[in-house]
Amino acid sequence: MIIETPSRLHLTLIDLNGSLGRIDGGVGLTLEKPGLVLEMKENSGEISVEFKNPENLSAKVRADDEDKIKTSARRMMDHLHLEGGYDFTVHETYLSHSGLGSGTQISLAVGKLISDSAGQQLDAPQIASIVGRGGTSGIGVASFAKGGFIVDAGHNQREKPGFLPSSASTASPPPIVARYDFPQDWKVVLVIPHVEKNVSGPTEVNIFQEYCPVPLEEVQQLSHILLMKMMPAVLEKDLDRFGESINSIQSIGFKKVENQLQNPVIGEIMQLLRDAGAPGVGMSSFGPTIYAITDSPRDIVAVAREALAEVGGNIIETRAQNNGAVKRY
Repeated sequence: MIIETPSRLHLTLIDLNGSLGRIDGGVGLTLEKPGLVLEMKENSGEISVEFKNPENLSAKVRADDEDKIKTSARRMMDHLHLEGGYDFTVHETYLSHSGLGSGTQISLAVGKLISDSAGQQLDAPQIASIVGRGGTSGIGVASFAKGGFIVDAGHNQREKPGFLPSSASTASPPPIVARYDFPQDWKVVLVIPHVEKNVSGPTEVNIFQEYCPVPLEEVQQLSHILLMKMMPAVLEKDLDRFGESINSIQSIGFKKVENQLQNPVIGEIMQLLRDAGAPGVGMSSFGPTIYAITDSPRDIVAVAREALAEVGGNIIETRAQNNGAVKRY
């Protein structure tokens, strides 16, 4: 069996104040590229991982992917009381810890392949709970399941009383309150500069503890933009209004914190892309991936190349994907 998954942008967390009894909440967008293509075959007793083109991947990416695959496989096997083993082949993958959600897609892909091969028809939220994903944001889980533009409602504080990233949270994936098809003629240009990621692991946990709760008025402002500007702009296919929404939320709430903690080159590139005419430019999750939403990608790509001349990096032209992962035999 082979499964193909999308990637995702995490546009913003909504409520890291919690005064109404819920925390987190998220807004995200599913992407066609980059993606994961993972193959699995059953064997008699071990979990093995190989890469179709290892020479094209860094040792860190291979190590991260192998660890996530083996960890997720063991968790799923333990949960379903399975014996034996599996051979996994990674045909395509993408950079981990870049703000594109590779960890969730890998974990869910492994869980889906194993559960289906065992005759268990588990849905994405069930698999996510088993393999330990979706503890803060539900965007990656919903992208795997359905694709599109997604808004999740966060967690009831009875289940998740504290402010934690997904890597440190055991909460179940949050409910999805809105999911829309995203305009296919809007392009997404990803700019991934080669700068050291400032936030991950224990550092990320500490940031949540240090900067939360965020001011209530900023949560209210963000919610107003989301409900009365960003979501209607998707439904009405209004690129300018959607872009304005993206630009506005970069300086509000927890997204403001995420941006402030970045290497200054991130903010500089974002402004260059706006000056080049991109209607909306933001940073996905804790970065370093920058995204530009545009209907004229050529000019944006040209400016991005110039911006990366000194630091280096990757540019990916893509668009939204309005369906989830696809399995084939």
